[in-house]
Amino acid sequence: MSWKKELFIKNEHYTYFDLSAIVNTYQKNIADYPFSIRVLLESLARHQELADLESLIAFDAKKPSGVVPFRPSRVVLQDFTGVPAVVDLAAMRDAVVKLGGDPKLINPEIPVTLVVDHSVQVDCAGTSESLAYNTEKEFERNHERYQFLKWAQQAFDNFEVVPPETGIIHQVNLEYLSDVILKNDENLLFPDSLEGTDSHTTMINGLGVLGWGVGGIEAEAAILGEASYFPTPEVIGVELTGALSPGATATDLALYLTELLRNEKVVGKFVEYFGTGYKTLSLSDRATIANMAPEYGATCGFCPIDEETLNYLRLTGRSEEQIALVEAYAKQNKLFYDGSETPIYTRVIQLDLSIVQSSVAGPKRPQDRIQLAEVAENFQTSLTNPSGPKGFGLDSDEIDRRVTIQGTNNTIETGDLTLAAITSCTNTSNPSVMVAAGLLAKKAVSLGLKVPETIKTSLAPGSKIVTQYLEKGNLLEPLAELGFDIVGYGCTTCIGNSGPLAEEIETTLKDSELVVSAVLSGNRNFEGRIHPLIKANYLASPPLVIAYALAGTIKKDLTKEALATVAGKDIYLKDLWPTQEEVNDYINDFLNPDDFRKAYKNVYQSNERWNQIETSEGDCYEWDDASTYIANPPFFTNLGQEADETNPLNNLRVLAKFGDSVTTDHISPAGNIGLQSPAGKYLKDRGLSYKDFNSFGSRRGNHEVMMRGTFGNIRIQNQLTPETTGGYTKLATTDEELSIYDAAMQYQKEQIGTLILAGKDYGMGSSRDWAAKGTNLLGVKAVLAESYERIHRSNLVMMGVIPFEYLPGETAESLGLTGLESYSFEFPTEPAINQIIDVTASGEKDIHFQAKLRFDSDADIVYWKNQGILPLVINKKMQKEQA
Repeated sequence: MSWKKELFIKNEHYTYFDLSAIVNTYQKNIADYPFSIRVLLESLARHQELADLESLIAFDAKKPSGVVPFRPSRVVLQDFTGVPAVVDLAAMRDAVVKLGGDPKLINPEIPVTLVVDHSVQVDCAGTSESLAYNTEKEFERNHERYQFLKWAQQAFDNFEVVPPETGIIHQVNLEYLSDVILKNDENLLFPDSLEGTDSHTTMINGLGVLGWGVGGIEAEAAILGEASYFPTPEVIGVELTGALSPGATATDLALYLTELLRNEKVVGKFVEYFGTGYKTLSLSDRATIANMAPEYGATCGFCPIDEETLNYLRLTGRSEEQIALVEAYAKQNKLFYDGSETPIYTRVIQLDLSIVQSSVAGPKRPQDRIQLAEVAENFQTSLTNPSGPKGFGLDSDEIDRRVTIQGTNNTIETGDLTLAAITSCTNTSNPSVMVAAGLLAKKAVSLGLKVPETIKTSLAPGSKIVTQYLEKGNLLEPLAELGFDIVGYGCTTCIGNSGPLAEEIETTLKDSELVVSAVLSGNRNFEGRIHPLIKANYLASPPLVIAYALAGTIKKDLTKEALATVAGKDIYLKDLWPTQEEVNDYINDFLNPDDFRKAYKNVYQSNERWNQIETSEGDCYEWDDASTYIANPPFFTNLGQEADETNPLNNLRVLAKFGDSVTTDHISPAGNIGLQSPAGKYLKDRGLSYKDFNSFGSRRGNHEVMMRGTFGNIRIQNQLTPETTGGYTKLATTDEELSIYDAAMQYQKEQIGTLILAGKDYGMGSSRDWAAKGTNLLGVKAVLAESYERIHRSNLVMMGVIPFEYLPGETAESLGLTGLESYSFEFPTEPAINQIIDVTASGEKDIHFQAKLRFDSDADIVYWKNQGILPLVINKKMQKEQA
């Protein structure tokens, strides 16, 4: 039976793979399958992966089994993770040439879009000159990187670069890049799907497009035609009923779901939204909750296509032809949700939207939600809680500590805000919360309220659309009067590019170690991420960011206490908060499709600074040995050699021993480069002054810098050095305390392999390939953890680092492991998926136990045998050319 059917849309002839016909072949009903699984079924049918298709058609929602190969329709990259991915592609071309092949063997096989959005830093804030100043500094700092990307743009086919000052990758993806339903040269229709080198790629699921974040390594494989493999997922249905109450925002809903779904343990699962409440959410609201999937741990938070999807496509200026195509195909091929049938889910979680209240999340994790009325009390409790995700481990007298700001007569107190930022894709994509922020600011200005000068304030819209509608409605001016001037179009504070605080504030905080706070409308608030000197960081909606800035402290109960007193009159939050009717009227008046068409017209050539950058040409990149930004990585040194068949896992020493919730922010270098850090010393030795260090993110194309920063986060806690916070460890051979980098180099010099011990959720957080690349370059052979975040486990395997997992109920503590032992794993020459491995930890006494090998698919084993996925791709390309 043919599964290919015909479809006529506005007199145009198309073909498509009919999902109903496909599953009917196996006596199944398409209505039983979750919508996200339907997208995977279509992809397998279209790519003729029939064995995997048959396996997925047998999908048992209650107990999924097997492995799914995923071949996305396209890949999106941001520049922090995209630059090293393109560096690897350039290095692979060199490797192919060295083996006698054509460099063009290494070329994207599917469309790739890189959006330059992570390089802008908030060096200047609170003035009308901020945007121009920060943009100038961005191009000045990143000239080498941008030259490299301009080379890549001309050297590779299927590769486009969206230049700086356009917007955040996820918002650009949502508003412009995605067509929802695609067609090839033969007019074959199929769903858009993607992988992106940023964990918040999941935002696109709000548009009914299946996609998620991967590390750069996995993205490179997809770019070069390799499928990525993952265990057939459980699909958790989230049935939404009711509607959001007045005053509750999409941010509040996202934080509520993050807490709820973390508690429901959806890590590694698909989440799919449905129900009568789903129909009440705008597409921007759906994108807000889909964006937060990494925070609640899911692979994706899928929002099926429906009428609201079509409305959003129309609002954002997509053509009527494309909208008609999306509607006709989705309805014809059972990808359109009308609420008449409910698929079979692994389980269903119910949420009445009306119970969602104003909240923030913090002080250290996005899943730690606090209702607005309890924030002040919760902060004070956190001060004296044991040091960890919900505490700072301080004495009770810390609560009222006040210090004098250096060089002034002013003081700053525990809990005072030093940073307030409206930033990130999560919220700046959503007009309802941005308009609410603008209206709140307008009321505050009219009443004479001001933000204390000790707070660094900033507004970084996710796209120029935001500026257009705020400007048309005269809301940019009141925002600026409160210090929320536009500082750039990109991912700023949320990624750690918050820039410096005032010098006197930074000096005071360094000297006093005072616990001050930041409030931001982002999606991440892990330790050390927002600013190294701000210890308490809270996620909040844009209007609440402004409200807290006006209050000046996290210690006020905004539901009861006045934000400020003006001319003897107390001003409360309820006096400023706009009604939903005000917000809706504003959106209807000032947001229309022409705004989107204008913002994205000639998007690839719209930045003149970018257009003026000159670069080299040719198929292979001309590496500059003097560059501290772009360097040829050493990942292909042993290319062509057989994998070592001797046991590589004997007598390993523990490089670091960690507890729970160690994130990729802790592992992978991010943010500022410390002057005395190993990376700082390297740059200093290369003749750079501190002001030219730039950030780790901007130097991700240089492995020498990045490997020195791996495990170097100032808040990371290695249990081998309990008295020292930061990237330090104890050298097993001498008991000497060294930086983790220096210890790793010493172990390599002595030809000693190393191991990482960790607790639960190892590698949670952003999809950072350097968390795996840096681990590899430091000589780490294996990781033994209680559990892993999906992306990081995959990246470790792809870089040749072997992940092991304690058996259920066992931990380092229960087994009596101190990390001072020498570890040997009985690793077979032909490993199997999830094989149980015997381990011996030798110390004062030998401890024998077993661990699960986290090779989750046959592909993982193939990667290991080829020393990683990139050498595998080169080997396959060369074999094909020589055949």
